Amino acid sequence: MKNFGKLTDQTIYNKEFNIEFKGYSTLEVDAFLDDVIYDYQQFQSIVEKAQESILQLQRANASLQAKVIELDGRLDVSSSPEMSNHQTDLLKRLAKLEQEVYQK
Repeated sequence: MKNFGKLTDQTIYNKEFNIEFKGYSTLEVDAFLDDVIYDYQQFQSIVEKAQESILQLQRANASLQAKVIELDGRLDVSSSPEMSNHQTDLLKRLAKLEQEVYQK
């Protein structure tokens, strides 16, 4: 997976700070960084799942588009008005299916 920013959970985990007189509490900083690492891991998991969902939706969309092309090839535009209405109905149904797929 491509990193989205400068930090990863490992760069946060491995970060070391200089100790100065009257510096921050090491325990507090470590505890906070543990929370930040956990959040980054959760974020990375969500992004990976979203990317997989996008790929699945793209595959589904390509499949639906192939079906439209196949149906277009089968239907003769110059056929009876009943067939033309049937084609319109199919296209409307397909548009609804695409909306359903992309809304989830």
